[in-house]
Amino acid sequence: MRNLFIDLETFSSIDIKKSGLYKYVESPDFQILLFAYSFDYAPVQIIDLAQGESIPYAVLNALFDPNVLKHAYNAAFEWYCLCKYFYNQANTAWLSQWRCVMLHGLYCGYTAGLEATGAALGLPQEKQKLSIGKALIRTFCVPCTPSKSNGYRTRTLPHHEPEKWKLFKEYCCQDVVTEMEIEKRLFSFPVPDAIQKEWELDQRINARGIKVDIDLIDGALSVHDTIKNELMSEATALTGLENPNSVSQLLQWLSDETGQDVENLRKDTVKALLKGKKLSSETAKRMLEIRQEMAKTSIKKYNAMQTGVCKDQRIRGAFQFYGANRTGRWAGRFVQLQNLPRNYLATLSLARKYVKQKNVTALKLLYGNVPDTLSQLIRTAFIPSEGNMLIVADFNAIEARIVAWLAGEQWVMDVFASHGKIYEATASQMFGVPIERIVKGNPEYALRQKGKIATLALGYGGGTGALISMGALEQGLTEEELPDIVRRWRAANKRIVDLWYGIENAALECMRTARQTGVRGIIFSREGDILNGQDFLTITLPSGRKLYYTKPFLSQNQFGNESIHYCGMDQKSKKWLVLDTWGGKLVENIVQAIARDCLAISMLRLEEAGYRIVMHIHDEVVLDVPNGADIEDRLRQVCEIMGRPIPWAPGLLLRAEGFITEFYKKD
Repeated sequence: MRNLFIDLETFSSIDIKKSGLYKYVESPDFQILLFAYSFDYAPVQIIDLAQGESIPYAVLNALFDPNVLKHAYNAAFEWYCLCKYFYNQANTAWLSQWRCVMLHGLYCGYTAGLEATGAALGLPQEKQKLSIGKALIRTFCVPCTPSKSNGYRTRTLPHHEPEKWKLFKEYCCQDVVTEMEIEKRLFSFPVPDAIQKEWELDQRINARGIKVDIDLIDGALSVHDTIKNELMSEATALTGLENPNSVSQLLQWLSDETGQDVENLRKDTVKALLKGKKLSSETAKRMLEIRQEMAKTSIKKYNAMQTGVCKDQRIRGAFQFYGANRTGRWAGRFVQLQNLPRNYLATLSLARKYVKQKNVTALKLLYGNVPDTLSQLIRTAFIPSEGNMLIVADFNAIEARIVAWLAGEQWVMDVFASHGKIYEATASQMFGVPIERIVKGNPEYALRQKGKIATLALGYGGGTGALISMGALEQGLTEEELPDIVRRWRAANKRIVDLWYGIENAALECMRTARQTGVRGIIFSREGDILNGQDFLTITLPSGRKLYYTKPFLSQNQFGNESIHYCGMDQKSKKWLVLDTWGGKLVENIVQAIARDCLAISMLRLEEAGYRIVMHIHDEVVLDVPNGADIEDRLRQVCEIMGRPIPWAPGLLLRAEGFITEFYKKD
């Protein structure tokens, strides 16, 4: 097959970072400015569409020839822009001809971003993305502020800055050079066909989008403004400060008011102060409560939805395929669906009604904390299409099931094969209490919470710190009893503990000897391409997909033990750094990667069965389904499809549970 490498430069008055690709392209002033291309690594050519040049016949023919693969960095962008240009709509049938260079880099353990990937790969300077690109994009691709010096224009056209335009064309060509070089460097480590199919599914889901409740969003933003103004007025009256939102001013006021030093106003600090008994001043307590209410960040979700919603009231392009580098899980874009606040209100429909009415008085009377109510309603802004309902279904305890299956922890698998009460069964194993006693009404029921927190927190080698991070202290456990919980859980799950050490030893052995090693069906290999400077530690999962650890080496960790180090994206700093890993962390990566593969195969099965997936979050799918008499049967079928055996995971018992709803929520 032939290969056509493409890079586009475009204009739109919509901010793509805030609104996403689909609304960006939907803008009436959207325009493709430049079209750079290369056939089969030949010298790059450029078409100046902004100045009237036309796409040559040979390129047009290649674009629609199924025997020519179209490559682009973040190919979803080029695909959809050209869909708009040629079809004026998303042509999902065209997706199978596209290959995403960004996905190739992510699959091989590299970071996102053409410039960052080029640098991480060590490309020579002449084959890296030009650093001047951002300035040129600001000049030609976004509106400009009218001023006397620019003739009060709202946009810079090529004839306004001819020298910069010439440089912009070079920049566009250079992007094609960079993406071709990335493909050359990673040629020996191809993206599997199965992952390509999943990428195509991801684009179909992104193009389909999900409807949002515009009235709820407008009402929430209005209610928020009202409450914010009221809280600010109350804060000013309480403190006498010119700006109660100022951290420095408020810290000084708290010090004067309480006679004690408050180091910072982070969420955890404010929460601890309100929970503790040191705060003698009721005025200070109320001020901190106000700050806590005003600190609710979920209103940003409403703003993001309002900014990103398309003309048909649907949010599109909210999912980033292969966004989680170590596992290949999906990540979120602009609305960030992966971290929606949970809801606990029993009367969500009533709360939605009053928010739509902008009835602040009723919301205060019924719910008290209005910002918290708005936070809980954020999920409910996602609604089905007209005449439809949402089916929400998710895997039951999928990570606990996978780690037990992988380790061969038979008693856990027996629980999932029978009653499924894993928290009660874990407590029974940990404390030697018959499971029949761990029921509501019995004193032994208090042990269930310990079994739950241990199951959720301790599967990947964590100790008391993992329990605390999972919220053990907030759930009523004391710090003194945490070590005993860790000890008891590990004693009850010896095969899982063995798995941590088995995985770590296999990985270390592979690194020391460069020979392939394996444990419990997980294969470690050293793979490289000397000519192109590639060196990886790979983990082959049961699905056949690989996890890549880039430029690995052995060195001492912070505890003085030999451990695996590799280059990767640090989750906190978002920088390309040297990271280290260990047995428990590797098991976590593997288990979450397997869970991701289970979700992917289930989503493909659901689509093949005719279901329309509109969202998926972690281990959950959301389907837009006609509201007919058979909807209960459809729910049962969805759960059955998700619970079907996985061909590459014999013996893994999956189970899905779901519900039907008129708006998205956590059941």
